[in-house]
Amino acid sequence: MALNFKTLDDFDFNGRTVILRVDINSPLDPQTLEIIDDSRIREHSETIKELLGKNAKVVILGHQGRKGDPDFTDFSRHYRAMLKYVPNLKYVNDIIGLNAINAIRGLKPGEALLLENVRMLDEETETKTAEEHARGMLVSTLAPFADFFVNDAFSASHRAHASVIGFTAVLASAAGRVMERELRALEKVVDNPSKPCLYVLGGAKAKETFKVVENVLDKGIADKVLLGGMIAQVFHEAAGFRLGSINTKLIEEKGLGKFRETASKILGKHSQNIMLPYDYAVDVDGERVEYMVSQLPVEHPLKDIGTETIRVFSRELQKASTIVFNGPVGVFEEDAFAKGTLELYRAAASSKAFSVVGGGHSISALEKAGVYGKIGFVSTAGGALISYLSGEKLPGVEALKTCQ
Repeated sequence: MALNFKTLDDFDFNGRTVILRVDINSPLDPQTLEIIDDSRIREHSETIKELLGKNAKVVILGHQGRKGDPDFTDFSRHYRAMLKYVPNLKYVNDIIGLNAINAIRGLKPGEALLLENVRMLDEETETKTAEEHARGMLVSTLAPFADFFVNDAFSASHRAHASVIGFTAVLASAAGRVMERELRALEKVVDNPSKPCLYVLGGAKAKETFKVVENVLDKGIADKVLLGGMIAQVFHEAAGFRLGSINTKLIEEKGLGKFRETASKILGKHSQNIMLPYDYAVDVDGERVEYMVSQLPVEHPLKDIGTETIRVFSRELQKASTIVFNGPVGVFEEDAFAKGTLELYRAAASSKAFSVVGGGHSISALEKAGVYGKIGFVSTAGGALISYLSGEKLPGVEALKTCQ
């Protein structure tokens, strides 16, 4: 695949200053705010260390949470976590003030500096063009001290935010290694997948997943879409099945009831290409009990696909050449209802298919299944991955294409 933008291979970084946008937005313990999964930090450290090895001076920008949210915090904990991977990293609790500027000026080749959570600037989250962001305080303050901009934050590139696209208007720009790997993997499963191609979709972002189903089936990207989680339940209701009032109520509470019509239209066009669960595991006083779909409705929450569905879906995965997973097919956080997700991951890992896994908890789920390292590519992206699979253009990626 010939990428239509620059990478780290295209510039000489020796002695030059690089503004590097990473995505170290991490899950935090709600009580202590300590980082409970440093996967993204570990991934981006490879790009940081490569730039340092090229004798660059690296200024790192990233975000954590959003103002007003419980996980919005400074980068002191991220700094400590990053030191495990980048031992000589420096940190300043500032972004565009004098402390940040002096710290940047003091950098020597082969040194890296982490600036504060960029979302502490209100202008960061404003949706503007690259040129408009370039006139803002963030870019106009930091760009004069830099020679290059590197966007390594694929997982934040579905947002037209200042630190994602603004620097591309004024600095020579490239994709970092995480960004590059994400796009190379997605090219294999979206733009030119080997057939048969299967998508397995579940997860918490059910609203957005309807767009993915439509896109990959309308364009013939996927031969079959296997559904789990709440999106499968909406499709079952659209097909005329009654799940039980407790489950219908939850669908409404999640704002998914309005998508029954969408699901019905998709089924009208692609019923032969969509596989829904044959059975579900329900929560009966904390215990896993399975019911065939024909036995529904039940007045217990549907929390996982059942054993028969696992068997049939696993058989389909064994025949595939390309597999895309996005999100767990059950309530993976609860051990009793992680079985479906873990077994399907194992089936994909044992097949000969090229597989891409993304969505919340994907890395921990793969490790729990004992197959991390046996999957073709594991994406650290959430919303950006959904947007890409939906056929949408990502502002952060598009901005890099203008820097030729």
